[in-house]
Amino acid sequence: MDGRTGRARPELVIFDCDGVLVDSEPISLARLTEALQRIGVPIDRDTVARRFTGTSMTSIMAHIDADYGVPTPEGFVDAVRADTLRAFDAELEAIAGVAAVLEAMPERRCVASSSDPQRLRHALSLTGLLSHFDGHVFSATMVARGKPFPDLFLYAAGQMGVAPEACVVIEDSVPGVTAARAAGIPVLGFCGGGHWAHDRAGADLLAAGAVRVFDEFARLPHLLESWDAASR
Repeated sequence: MDGRTGRARPELVIFDCDGVLVDSEPISLARLTEALQRIGVPIDRDTVARRFTGTSMTSIMAHIDADYGVPTPEGFVDAVRADTLRAFDAELEAIAGVAAVLEAMPERRCVASSSDPQRLRHALSLTGLLSHFDGHVFSATMVARGKPFPDLFLYAAGQMGVAPEACVVIEDSVPGVTAARAAGIPVLGFCGGGHWAHDRAGADLLAAGAVRVFDEFARLPHLLESWDAASR
């Protein structure tokens, strides 16, 4: 319980990474779109963003094969990942205000992301955020099914020893919100990343089941302080 409010705060905050902790989505979506176009997929960045934000590369390429009839060339996924990491070195920044919030928040926290472990640690190290998670960084490669299935969030909560209903997820994508809700975990939707300029109200996240949405990290402490009221 919060001694000032008498409300129960979440025991664990589970953060998505891309588009929540680091402003990586504009970079990675651009690199993925260019790579797909090079192998003959007639797709633009807006379509890639709408369909694949928050989705693992395994799922993305399965959809590309099914929908466009373009199988994944050998080495394609590794090449896209390497190109994206190089772009991160030059361009990646943390979401504004996130470091200060992580430094001050009392709740336990972890990361649960569709990205592979190498990309996750690279992004969090580059932006100086890795130390805030004490090694508690979980990837969709650790479970059978990625988002929008609940496996990753259930795995993260289990590894942290916290019941799903005592957690809260911070997500920026519809697949992520869907996955958290399927896991029985309430969600706060974040729409402050560079790829959310079209909808700062987070209408898609609310429609998918987010309890609240916010577009500035400075608002997160208040949302967590009032969590018991907000989560009903």
